[in-house]
Amino acid sequence: MQPAVPEDSSQPIAAPCPDTASKGRYAPQAQSLGYTPQPMSAILIHAIAAALYGGLAALIWQTYWRGKGPSERLILTTRGLLLVALALHAITLHRDLFASAGLHMGFAQALSVTLWLAVAIYWVQSFFVPLDAMQAFILPLAAVAVFLPAVFRGFVAGEESANLGYRLHLVCAMAAYSLFTIAALHGIFMSMIEKRLHRTSLRGVLAQVPPLLTMERVLFRIIGAGFILLTLVLITGIFFSEEVFGRALRLDHKTVFGVLSWFIFAGLIFGRWRYGWRGRTALRWILAGFLSLLLAYVGSRFVLEVVLGRTHV
Repeated sequence: MQPAVPEDSSQPIAAPCPDTASKGRYAPQAQSLGYTPQPMSAILIHAIAAALYGGLAALIWQTYWRGKGPSERLILTTRGLLLVALALHAITLHRDLFASAGLHMGFAQALSVTLWLAVAIYWVQSFFVPLDAMQAFILPLAAVAVFLPAVFRGFVAGEESANLGYRLHLVCAMAAYSLFTIAALHGIFMSMIEKRLHRTSLRGVLAQVPPLLTMERVLFRIIGAGFILLTLVLITGIFFSEEVFGRALRLDHKTVFGVLSWFIFAGLIFGRWRYGWRGRTALRWILAGFLSLLLAYVGSRFVLEVVLGRTHV
């Protein structure tokens, strides 16, 4: 008797992907999870948003920092165009994060969300505090960040993406990133204003910015809010790890840099309260904490996805 031949025996068996073989995932499955090039229409939206951010950054730099300041009409036009850029950026975020079943995340998606939130906060703030000139620093970064997900697709989160603790952890992390990004740029902006005051008087719109002491109080309020969110990130990270993976939080690079950034900002807040730190001293601590926080997730994901070519830890 001839042995039974399995049906469709002529079809090749899918081979495991090199970077996911240890997890039992196969190449066709990886493709079905969304690791395919974006359509040209989606890339075009990325490009238009990036061009708007870049063009507005050049316009703001030319009028606020090189010229005598924009007219009221130009200010309203700039804010209108920035709102259009934010709307296009939001469309790309929705496509990038929810391109298929599950949640797409990676260093590019994290940077894109962070810069979108930061620009949106600046846009709302511009109606209450005359700090439009600061947008010349953040818009070039947003122009790069909005286009990154079109090139680096990230990875698809597993079942944990449906967990409430995971979502709370993710929201707090992105909000904390955004606030500390604003704090870093705010500190750099104040340093440049201070240097200009030592050399010459401020002209144009820069002469209308609030006093440095007022800006400093705003800066530390932003840092305080970011510190609260960062604390929530660490707490939810611990509970999320226990609830979803059934194990305690691992002492990996993300945990080390995340905790290190928490201690840096805690030291900054204590130094401000106890010793009255300000100026360059405060700026050094802000930049050190921001860099540590950046390395905690974005930097590590960049190394994994781009340098090592892996989509999962």
